[in-house]
Amino acid sequence: MTDAILSKIRRAIPAKLFNKLQPAYHWTLAFLAALWYRFPSRKIKIMGVTGTKGKSSTVEIINAMLEEAGYKTAVSNTIRFKVGDISSENLFKMSMPGRFAVQKLIRKAVNNKCTYMVIEMTSQGALLYRHRFIELDAFIFTNLSPEHIDAHGSYENYIDSKVSIARNMKRSHKKDRVIVTNADDKESYRFTECTAERRLSFGKKDAEPFTLQREGLSFTYEGRTVTSHLSGLFNLYNILAAATAARSQGISTEEIIRAVEKFDGIPGRVQKIEAGQDFTVVVDYAHTADSLEKLYEVFQSSQNICVLGGTGGGRDTGKRAVMGKIADEYCDSIILTNEDPYDEDPNKIVADVAKGIVSQAPTIIMDRRAAIAEALRRAQTGDTVLITGKGTDPFIMGPKGTKTPWSDARVAREELKKLQHS
Repeated sequence: MTDAILSKIRRAIPAKLFNKLQPAYHWTLAFLAALWYRFPSRKIKIMGVTGTKGKSSTVEIINAMLEEAGYKTAVSNTIRFKVGDISSENLFKMSMPGRFAVQKLIRKAVNNKCTYMVIEMTSQGALLYRHRFIELDAFIFTNLSPEHIDAHGSYENYIDSKVSIARNMKRSHKKDRVIVTNADDKESYRFTECTAERRLSFGKKDAEPFTLQREGLSFTYEGRTVTSHLSGLFNLYNILAAATAARSQGISTEEIIRAVEKFDGIPGRVQKIEAGQDFTVVVDYAHTADSLEKLYEVFQSSQNICVLGGTGGGRDTGKRAVMGKIADEYCDSIILTNEDPYDEDPNKIVADVAKGIVSQAPTIIMDRRAAIAEALRRAQTGDTVLITGKGTDPFIMGPKGTKTPWSDARVAREELKKLQHS
């Protein structure tokens, strides 16, 4: 039995009937998946990470800290799946794989004698009960801002879906369960009310004094000065979330600091593309207004050429003009392009983004490669080219489920090479 087969069965059920049966349907599949793989989460320590932004980065930083402490680990996030030393790209086009896929991955981690598995958990995954029957030892909350409103119906529903992951802690048979929350986020209290033996929090005051720079950051951790290759306040929060989670598992201050100072980032998250050019090229996943602004803030001291789209077609239409407005504020030159239109007209998506741009005339180049190439051609010494919206997404999603293989980082490297030889 696989999620693909079950999806075909689900499509055979009349829509009205399915809507009534939906909760029972999803619960049953989650249970069957856990049963099929013999409830593997009971045999390994599981750390779940949720939030609007920073989930994948936080998962990877936690993993780095666990590995620095000598643990054999497994990872599941938007970017990759890892069991021990074997890692593969996440090609599902979803951050949290289906119920059978995630339970299979946990079982594989158990069979390979991993001590910990760190899992990115999403609101949309929670809607489908993908988090059910995954027994958590630790739950980490990064932050909340409006996203996936179309899928959830309202921001309140979106929040409730996130909180349902923490509520699931009460079903865990694990001992000494811990909830780690961002004390600086106004929604944090919703998570601290959930069942756990320990509740820990983090906030930027824990890192003071700190310094944010384009090429990294430095901060104070437990009385020690720490330097990181990562940039931006958002990454400081990701580090603090990971450090708090790691400390909850008994990892020492020295191991945490070593892991932070060694960690040089992950693909698609403020990823710098180096090909000998005299300007900066950055690929980032930023796909919400808030994440886009936080990225742009890091590079506001330079002249910025920005390549962006309106993220996924058929969803969150209200954020498009807002993203355009933010680009208008921070970018000296804007190129709008295709991203993941799905079944929506990509020209309409770009037009929606353009409505927020009033102080300059954006260039519209629907071919994403051509848009990136044009941005690179415009860059002068010391400028920054910011390519956002896809990060490590392996496909451009088109109508009727079509997938065009894609990599912003690869295309940027190829176009830089062409530019240097022109």
